[in-house]
Amino acid sequence: MFSFRAALVLVCLSFSVKAQERLYQYVDPMIGSEGLGRVFIGPSCPFGMIKPSPDCTSGPNSGWLPSPVPVTGFGQVHVSGTGGGPKYGNILIMPYSSPAPDKSSLREHETATLGYYSVDLKKDGIKAEITTAEKVSFYRFTYQQQKSLQIDAGFFLGEQPVPDAREAQQFVGSEIEVVSDTEVRGYSRIRGGWNNGPAYTVYFDAVFDQPVASVNTWKGKEVYAGKRVQFDSGEKTGALLTFKGGGDSLKVKVGISFISSLKAKENIAAEIPGWSFEKVVDEVRAKWEHLFERVVIDSSSTIDQKKLFYTALYHTMLMPVDRTGENPLWNDRPYYDDFYAIWDTYRSSNPLITLISPAREVEIVNALLNIYKRDGFMPDARSGNANGRTQGGSNAEVLIADAFVKGLKGIDYSVGLEAMLQDANVPPGGNEEKEGRGGLTDYNKLGYVSYSFARSGNRTLDYAYDDYCIATVAKGLNKTAVYDRFIKQSGNWKNLWRDDYTDHGAKGFIMPKDAAGKWLDTIPYGTAKNQHPTFVYGPLSREFPWYVCHWCAFFYEATSWEYSLSIPHEVPALIEKSGGPDAFRRRLDTLFTRRFYNVANEPSFLTPCLYHWIGRPDLSSERIREIISGNYNTSHFGLPGNDDSGAMSSWLAFHMMGLYPNAGQSYYLLNAPLLKSVTLHQENGKDFIIIAKDLSAQNRFVKSVTLNGRKLDQAWIEHADIVKGGELIFEMDVKPSAWGTTVLPPKN
Repeated sequence: MFSFRAALVLVCLSFSVKAQERLYQYVDPMIGSEGLGRVFIGPSCPFGMIKPSPDCTSGPNSGWLPSPVPVTGFGQVHVSGTGGGPKYGNILIMPYSSPAPDKSSLREHETATLGYYSVDLKKDGIKAEITTAEKVSFYRFTYQQQKSLQIDAGFFLGEQPVPDAREAQQFVGSEIEVVSDTEVRGYSRIRGGWNNGPAYTVYFDAVFDQPVASVNTWKGKEVYAGKRVQFDSGEKTGALLTFKGGGDSLKVKVGISFISSLKAKENIAAEIPGWSFEKVVDEVRAKWEHLFERVVIDSSSTIDQKKLFYTALYHTMLMPVDRTGENPLWNDRPYYDDFYAIWDTYRSSNPLITLISPAREVEIVNALLNIYKRDGFMPDARSGNANGRTQGGSNAEVLIADAFVKGLKGIDYSVGLEAMLQDANVPPGGNEEKEGRGGLTDYNKLGYVSYSFARSGNRTLDYAYDDYCIATVAKGLNKTAVYDRFIKQSGNWKNLWRDDYTDHGAKGFIMPKDAAGKWLDTIPYGTAKNQHPTFVYGPLSREFPWYVCHWCAFFYEATSWEYSLSIPHEVPALIEKSGGPDAFRRRLDTLFTRRFYNVANEPSFLTPCLYHWIGRPDLSSERIREIISGNYNTSHFGLPGNDDSGAMSSWLAFHMMGLYPNAGQSYYLLNAPLLKSVTLHQENGKDFIIIAKDLSAQNRFVKSVTLNGRKLDQAWIEHADIVKGGELIFEMDVKPSAWGTTVLPPKN
């Protein structure tokens, strides 16, 4: 007879197994933390405004550096995976026990898991633990001696001794006030950083679970015993607090706001009203789990596969940052900031967000439109409530087109088209790095951006694709004249295509041209009036000489070998200009075998899939496997380049599933999956299941594919196929087949 006790044991075992299968446990925030990845390693909510993390000196972009670099303190605002100059690192707190705080401490036993960070500070033997809500950090410090805490309102990342140094953050002002024995408030006002933006202000309110016994504050280099207020006089301010009683631990909640310190205090009351540290850890993990549960991979996947996949999803949803209700400039909702940068994220990050949470992507696009309404232009990048910097095109157009062709509801696409046309018709003014299209007058007059303008190569290519996206939306809205103009302009990339240029057996490259239409084999540099030095420019020129402005190059962060293949809307025309399918295959093979390809740069993201357009999806899959196995792993060095707000990570996640988007267009290319199954539990309640039958190290080639039982000869599916729900089944084999060889991807 089956007893109640036996039933209870089974229930408990079932619950235990379920608890062990929580998907968040596979997230490792340290993947990509060292080397080029530069990911944020502290706790965060999905798209969370506050991102507390250790700051190790004022140099690194995300704040963290590996030991033996000491910990300077714990800042509240950070970005993830970015290049260029640092941003944020505001409101630093640091526990200490000695009579006076040191500037830093060595560390040991460092731990970072989803929603939780801890470290032991060696000097004073203090254990620091951090978790977070949306706008509030929660700290638990465990002391062995005297309990003291430093709050530094003047600290920030990227400080340099040179005034107004490019991409450096600059101090503007700070203020601090010990309001009561359990509360401190103030702000940090900083300008500059990667986007060279105007001043932004991070307000804070900090509360403690026990009273302060003694107070010192400082302004500049002067410490004031017992003084509780330091007003803003353009000098750095902070507070030194000592606590007595309450055991060996101190709990601190730090709320932030971009509106006021009172708003920061309200954020604490709304998000973390109690003092249970474990409860807040559980809450942030539950928020992530809710998203991870929408993409469930096969349970037999290896631990490394699970770590790579769910950490990739995690990285993708750290930014942009939801600051709805926290915009000091206007009240329109929604508001998102830290687009850092759309040039990086439009290709795979935003399409992945669209699959996981289309409602979130709708908010992101609407935030871009609200920025357009108030600031006059959508950003290509934005941080600190200010647009800047553009790296190539006005790539917000791609996000609008991507949402449009995928049928996302709740967006006013007529306003979207208006915002796109603003970019295409109105020069951005004197600061062409801030927003809009630099070199627009050239582009609209000549059909290309001449070498008179910085980054003229990738600007021309980006604008051509942005124009294609404008044409797509215009066609859908029955704006025939707009469509006719911009579909024609989408071919402007051909105006910089030099048909007679050959290199390493490949024919035709995007090359620089002056305003008179002359091809430039040599590039001038310098501004001297009596001398006119030049250097030779070729398809493999990656970095210009050190004495030439990095941002003034013909291409941004890549070579013509890479960029000449970045024509996502006219791949068949690209193949024709390269000499046809056979020549195009040789060109791609040369790119990969001679290592001209760079996975660490976003313009090359689609390139491994270009074999699809010559009927060889098997070769696309082989290249993708090679790239992943050689460049991605679960170590701290596990990302091949700056994660760029999740761009590198989302590229990986898509390819593990066997899908890859051509952003701004409605389809996904199909490649051999790296996972045996993936189930998308969509927001509309319909499941889409991807199954790779007989997948193994040997059976890595696609034999055949069916979609809902129907044989699929093409190596691509529409977004609508996923939204409807159903099953996509790959039959895997030891050798390539005829699948995908005859029905090629859309020509557009």
